[in-house]
Amino acid sequence: MSLKRVVREILMFLNLDVTKNLEYDRLTKYIFKELLTPSSNCIDVGCHKGEILDCFIRLAPKGKHFAFEPIPHLYLELKEKFPEVAVFPYALGNEEGESSFQYVKNAPAYSGIKRRKYDVENPEIEELKIEVKRLDDLIPDVIKIDVIKIDVEGGEFDVLKGAKKTLQKNLPTVIFEFGKGAGDYYGTKPEEILDFLTKEIGLDIYTLKDFVKKGQKLSKESFISCFEDEKEYYFVAHNSSR
Repeated sequence: MSLKRVVREILMFLNLDVTKNLEYDRLTKYIFKELLTPSSNCIDVGCHKGEILDCFIRLAPKGKHFAFEPIPHLYLELKEKFPEVAVFPYALGNEEGESSFQYVKNAPAYSGIKRRKYDVENPEIEELKIEVKRLDDLIPDVIKIDVIKIDVEGGEFDVLKGAKKTLQKNLPTVIFEFGKGAGDYYGTKPEEILDFLTKEIGLDIYTLKDFVKKGQKLSKESFISCFEDEKEYYFVAHNSSR
């Protein structure tokens, strides 16, 4: 484990949220700890180096897990590190095909199908050709999905639309990123995501903090405000009747 990773783990253990990302990481892992059982089945979209996938395996060792990472060397590392997981080298979207992919070499976590605002000076971008698949075409109907995490630097709505059947069938808890500087580069409006998840799927949207505190779900106005005012960019979609 790298020194940076060790420091992050210590800060999260001590609940020292020195950055927004650190707070989100801590709350995400807390939510998974509360929700997952040993047999839960999970999906990690935008798996990157596998930090969340590692959490899935530790909390749900008997579950069936799926991971998606289109950056070639990260995909190969995940395949080697997690032989028990179904790891795929695809980006996910709402249409199957081939796409260009912006690999940010000096900040891989910002990589995605479209160029976006980068919080790094002089991003070094290599354009890759990758395959795009729909989640609904890859997850067997016989497997009940309990949790999905989506972090694809702006393309989250396309991932959700391509997973409509899986979402309607399973009503999983979905933790997803959606914020300015990423989602708006895909032309996605917050009300579109909210209407899709609430009206077409049957999930309510919460901030991570409110979900942990069993607080109120977000209204359409509140969700739009989170996006437009850049108050929050990570959310939980959950079926409140569960």
